[in-house]
Amino acid sequence: MILEHQPIKMPAFLNGQAKKLLIDGKWVDAKSGRTFESINPSTGKQLDSLAWGGPEDIDLAVAAARRAFEGPWSKFTPNERHKVLLRLAELVEQRSAELALLDTVDMGGPLAITNWVMGMTVDTFRYNASRALNIHGETLSNSLPISALSYTLREPVGVVGGIIPWNGPVFNACWKIAPVLASGCTLVLKCAEQAALSPLLLGELCLEAGVPPGVINVVTGFGDAGAALAEHMDVDKVAFTGSTETGQKIVRASAGNLKRLTMELGGKSPDIVFADANLDAAVPGAAMGIFGNSGQACLAGSRLFVERPVYEEFTEKVAAFANSLKIGDPTKLDTMIGPVVSKEQMERISGYLQAGVAEGAKAISGGERVTEGELADGYFIPPTTFVGVEDSMSIAKEEIFGPVVSAIPFDDVDEVITRANATPYGLASGVWTSNVDKAMKVSRSLRAGTVWVNSYSLMDPGVPFGGYKMSGYGMESGPHHVEEYLHTKAVWIAHS
Repeated sequence: MILEHQPIKMPAFLNGQAKKLLIDGKWVDAKSGRTFESINPSTGKQLDSLAWGGPEDIDLAVAAARRAFEGPWSKFTPNERHKVLLRLAELVEQRSAELALLDTVDMGGPLAITNWVMGMTVDTFRYNASRALNIHGETLSNSLPISALSYTLREPVGVVGGIIPWNGPVFNACWKIAPVLASGCTLVLKCAEQAALSPLLLGELCLEAGVPPGVINVVTGFGDAGAALAEHMDVDKVAFTGSTETGQKIVRASAGNLKRLTMELGGKSPDIVFADANLDAAVPGAAMGIFGNSGQACLAGSRLFVERPVYEEFTEKVAAFANSLKIGDPTKLDTMIGPVVSKEQMERISGYLQAGVAEGAKAISGGERVTEGELADGYFIPPTTFVGVEDSMSIAKEEIFGPVVSAIPFDDVDEVITRANATPYGLASGVWTSNVDKAMKVSRSLRAGTVWVNSYSLMDPGVPFGGYKMSGYGMESGPHHVEEYLHTKAVWIAHS
């Protein structure tokens, strides 16, 4: 069902003034003086203008972050960092409606989803506030023939370069800002050019929360700014979320000073439905595991393996569910499918839709972009269900990053484990079954950082998230998140 697009009242942050860079606690123009447009993907029209930051601006931001790290921020106690994070969480909660709407108009996520994300964002700041009070070393016994005390200290890594994607701007920014503040590091955040408004507002709220100038810096711009940050010799760590291809470039760029890296990269995640599963729960669970956020999620369950006895029934139900999802203005709370983020992304997904048909698959829902009516000017692609898919097809192998699922039949447990693992990616996976032994076996066997059983896309700030293989390394969320931002120092004290 397609809803007509309706005019909306824009968030207060869109006040008609071009957005600047946040460097050293001040809003400044890019050194080039250039700006670029932020586009509303629902309409294809301009939302705002943003400063076009480049390598020179990155240099200034990194220098500010270094001064702050070695200056006033280094004197903040764990309790003071804890209080700052709690205050930031409070401010974000107060502005959550505006932040959610910013993400909706900037990248197209339905308000029903961006509102939920704001709850996760606030909880993540509060969880990291607790982690700020729980950074500690260990006293370790040793076997030396002399009397010596040995223990460890945990110290902040230093200046962090955070590079985030467009598919979840506010939460991805939070995933970089929160552990930085908890650990005592400082940050230069490079936003994706397609969706940078909510990270800029988060930067403003950091200052309001009492974060000293230079601790959090936000730079908008394009790939040259991100590349400059990744290779900068005064950046101690890069935390990156994005494509595997860009992640590989960052790994190479980091070699100059052997930066620490956290890499949360792409995925082509398997979602496995056994014939003994509760199909009434599995249909919406598996469908929204790929169609949610218009499929623009690294963890999306885009390879839907269905046991052959229920394959036809299940795929028909998934297609019917897809056709029931309301497509249209993402600011309406009953809209479930908004636009994809940009014209370029729409064209990329459309290319995969054409490739799927050309390779012999059949779309039983969706299949082509919306080209008629008031939504035609936006970047809308209906949720698409492909059947007749083989493992060798491009739609079954490559990350599409759109609302496109490839439904593939299988016959037994060992077969589907092998086929599910036959991918260079290993970010997430799902298993639907009423058999506990089967669920345990498959969960142990899947080479992925997360396995959801009889569910998909569950997230919590206290539970780690990260990938295997070419889906990256390092953990975000959970007790290990802040650890990624700390060095371990060994101290020896000889005594009589």
